[in-house]
Amino acid sequence: MHWKGTLNLQSELQEVHRVPAAPFAGYAIGIIAVNLNYPKLPGNVANATTFPFPVLYEVVEFEIEELFAGSAEIEKQIITAAEKLAHRGVRAIVGACGYFGHFQQVVAEAVDVPVFMSSISQVPLIKLGLKPQQKILTLVASGEDITAEFFQKSGAQLKDCLICEIGSLASFAPIRWGKTELNNQQLTLDLVTTVQEQLAEYPEIGAILLECSDLPPYACALQQATGLAVFDFITLIHWVYTSVVQRPYHGYF
Repeated sequence: MHWKGTLNLQSELQEVHRVPAAPFAGYAIGIIAVNLNYPKLPGNVANATTFPFPVLYEVVEFEIEELFAGSAEIEKQIITAAEKLAHRGVRAIVGACGYFGHFQQVVAEAVDVPVFMSSISQVPLIKLGLKPQQKILTLVASGEDITAEFFQKSGAQLKDCLICEIGSLASFAPIRWGKTELNNQQLTLDLVTTVQEQLAEYPEIGAILLECSDLPPYACALQQATGLAVFDFITLIHWVYTSVVQRPYHGYF
């Protein structure tokens, strides 16, 4: 019976699969990214070498402040970008900025693949792993645009987090304002110092979440300095990828 089952499985794997014609294949994750000109280090969502699997980008053209604010004027462009990615065969779509969360619901409604527009969507799962009194230190690029409604669009609760804006750091300015030179060492030190100060003031912090898609390159340094679990866009994308590209297990028993 065991051998027969194996034969049946092999037969199923050899079936012909028909899919819509496309110019290329194998991109499971589609990423919507704003066209911004600044250094994008490995670890950045907009740097393809960040990932051990191929990703497909679709670029949108508007000011980042419009995305921070969730402007209705850019909604159609974002939906169109998601539709293009879905048509090209991606199995899931993410955004390359946490503030794409403003459009989580409308994009999910527009396409037939899973959509996770913001790193903020991880908050409920992170909170589940903490003690009831613990909070998630959340580093954001624009504190003034963080509201309870914004969190709710990503299925999260603002009350579960302590918000820390890093967009005003001088070393973050090249990213925030689109400059072409970045002092990576200084930004690393500033982020570590900022987080350590937050931990000293708020001992209830139990984990760290990086809203910004430019911050994953610093996740390791933050973890080494604090010993805490650090979540970011890359943890989200890897989680999504492994769910839409399941692989058979090999071994023995």
